Amino acid sequence: MHVHFLPEPMMRKVWAYFDRAEENYGLPWPIRYRADETDRLRRLRALGLRTIPALSYAHKPGMARWLNDWSADFARRVPDGLHCATFYPEPGVTADVRAAVDRGARLFKVHVQVGGFTPDDPRLHDSWSLLEAAGVPVVIHAGSAPLAGEHTGSAPVRRLLADHPLLTLVIAHLGMPEYDEFADLVEAYPNVHLDTTMAGTDFSNRFAPLPDRYVARLAGLGHRIALGSDFPNIPYPYAHQIAALARLGLGDDWMRDVLWHTGARLLRLPG
Repeated sequence: MHVHFLPEPMMRKVWAYFDRAEENYGLPWPIRYRADETDRLRRLRALGLRTIPALSYAHKPGMARWLNDWSADFARRVPDGLHCATFYPEPGVTADVRAAVDRGARLFKVHVQVGGFTPDDPRLHDSWSLLEAAGVPVVIHAGSAPLAGEHTGSAPVRRLLADHPLLTLVIAHLGMPEYDEFADLVEAYPNVHLDTTMAGTDFSNRFAPLPDRYVARLAGLGHRIALGSDFPNIPYPYAHQIAALARLGLGDDWMRDVLWHTGARLLRLPG
């Protein structure tokens, strides 16, 4: 559910930010899969992905429409690429979201901290209503790790869901570090899910460890949890994310839900 592809100049800027991770995050963050698009696609196919998302997110006005055009082209030229889109609180946002849905976007992404906006911004109300009615899932990075922002945390998402209770949201990174607060939303709203991006890995356990009591809570939520990785922007092998989930000891059926069934249902994959 959580794989990034971006226009190459933008991807290089993202990697340059991570190259300054000790300055930006307080710890090194070497990019494990720094390669061109062709090689990254080859690697993901070799790792077993059957559908490849191309998540992007906007952080200033005028950016979302350009990214959505690029993402639509990615889905056209990559046979197993998933048509993704994003949005930003600006004039015309509802028309842009409607256009992306009409063109076939099957997954959206927003990043509260990088975007610097609250998800319940009034300018986004009609866009959320459209996505709620269409049942298109939105991956939302709203947790306060690895960096907190003015609008991170569960409270803005709770306000959003109070207005749009049937939204299909996928809370990135299990909502780290506000794990329990976001799990509360999963239990309170029928279409809220979590993705596992970076959760439980040796890297993330240094700054946002999974509490023991929370692991026990995850046992009953497998049908609402989908695999996420943050590929290519991870500082460890892709397989380590899978191993980190397996060592939670929640069983094969839980792993099958997380690794396949939940994501396949959300993305309406055949079979």
